[in-house]
Amino acid sequence: MGAGTAGHVARSTVRPNSETTRRTPMRTFLHTDDGVTIDSVYDPAVVVYDASRPSAGDLAFVVAHGFTGDVDKPHVRRVAEALAPHGAVVTFSFRGHGASGGRSTVGDREVLDLAAAVRWARELGHTRVATVGFSMGGSVVLRHAALYGRSGVGDAEIGSSGRDGAGADAVVSVSAPARWYYRGTPRMRRLHWLVTRPEGRLVSRYGLRTRIHHRGWDPVPMSPVQAVPHIAPTPLLIVHGDIDGYFPLDHPRMLADAAGDHGELWLEPGMGHAEHAAADDLLARIGDWAAGRAG
Repeated sequence: MGAGTAGHVARSTVRPNSETTRRTPMRTFLHTDDGVTIDSVYDPAVVVYDASRPSAGDLAFVVAHGFTGDVDKPHVRRVAEALAPHGAVVTFSFRGHGASGGRSTVGDREVLDLAAAVRWARELGHTRVATVGFSMGGSVVLRHAALYGRSGVGDAEIGSSGRDGAGADAVVSVSAPARWYYRGTPRMRRLHWLVTRPEGRLVSRYGLRTRIHHRGWDPVPMSPVQAVPHIAPTPLLIVHGDIDGYFPLDHPRMLADAAGDHGELWLEPGMGHAEHAAADDLLARIGDWAAGRAG
């Protein structure tokens, strides 16, 4: 699961007129730099007259779902609805998920999917883009922010021209792992069975609508905790529940330590894992944080 080809600018197959951009949700397939089609939805911002809330303005959120999610799953749609009062929202299905093409690499080449979605948000006129990722998607937004940021750490993998229009202005990672190959909880041991065993991949394909690549990583991609120091100066928020059944609290604390003074850590009492556990009030706080920090 190596790096993709750099330099190809992803384009959507639909170019809306200004009325459509302002008022009507759109669905299209984007094309990644390595040629995978990504099922994507754009929802304009919901106008809310609230003097205490930062203006949505030109902000767009790009939401990166967790493993086995997709753009049509109710928990992904709920996240989009909760963020819409704070800005426009782009949701998409990672490769190997839902109607998108390709096969999942469980966080490696998914950075190319996210980059295509960020570029689409900018094509639609949004000058500020905040990426918000959950679980696997949380690891992807961290790696994406490092690879497509200003540090140049991604030049060997994607090339300097590959970063054009694909970087984020603020990054929110929710329930993300800090390191790869973690098997310390029963749920993560079950996930490793799905990913690494042929029978597990069959269960994932037909039971969970998630097609997993049969090849292991070669080379092993930069881990989330390795990526975090390269995200600055882009604003970074790390969110984690204190009863997460997949990744215990040493994961967000490792990420926060790697970020130093640059990152912000929210440990949420009584919260479990990822989108299913993210309450509407937490999503509203994330929306306010991004609106105040992006750009």
